[in-house]
Amino acid sequence: MTETAVITGAAGGIGEHTARRLSARGVRCVLVDRNPLVEQVAAELGGDAVVGDLADPALSRVAIATAGERLDLLVLNAGINSVDKDPAELDLDRYHAVVGVNQHAVVWGLRAALPVMRRQGSGSIVITASHAGIAGVPQDPIYTMTKHAVIGLVRALHGRLAQEGIRLSAVCPGLVDTPLTAGGRERFRAAGIPMLDADEVAAAVEGLLRDGDPGTELVVRPGKPAIRYISAPIP
Repeated sequence: MTETAVITGAAGGIGEHTARRLSARGVRCVLVDRNPLVEQVAAELGGDAVVGDLADPALSRVAIATAGERLDLLVLNAGINSVDKDPAELDLDRYHAVVGVNQHAVVWGLRAALPVMRRQGSGSIVITASHAGIAGVPQDPIYTMTKHAVIGLVRALHGRLAQEGIRLSAVCPGLVDTPLTAGGRERFRAAGIPMLDADEVAAAVEGLLRDGDPGTELVVRPGKPAIRYISAPIP
């Protein structure tokens, strides 16, 4: 039976590379993004495209419905940065957009997908978090907040889902060379800050989908092996 995957944020970067990896192994992919370029990527892969704003819960329902009766793999990858460093000067429209995509859309995706996975008694889900999900990043506190929320959701939910045959985990990459970071690429290089290639992270996502233990928070760093992050117990 052909596997089916839904991948958000798939017009470029980590999402696109994950889709290409899965498609090369015979997985039928539904690609979701607000950027219409996702239609071109889907056409190249023989998959389906869903275009729209993932902050709208209806779009997640459409994406899961497009997958059909079966959903084997789900990659909730879509994300955007904030540029606001001081809450006192916060642009509220941008704040709502960042929280809507990075945090709410993860919940909308799970809300739409879990009934399908529960009916079939199986499934594997990976959420793209970040180093910012396990450590504070002063350059972008709002983004940091949303990624901490994602990690908290994985920690709270993975055990119950595992009992239902559904694996939930997170990938936590450092700085990745994607369209999201393109504006600062030269600045990062000039400062000697190493960047991950998007396909390196996609490889980690694929590994988590296939073999990751439920609740894994996989830290991916430039030039180093990926490692599982273990949070300290409450004293």
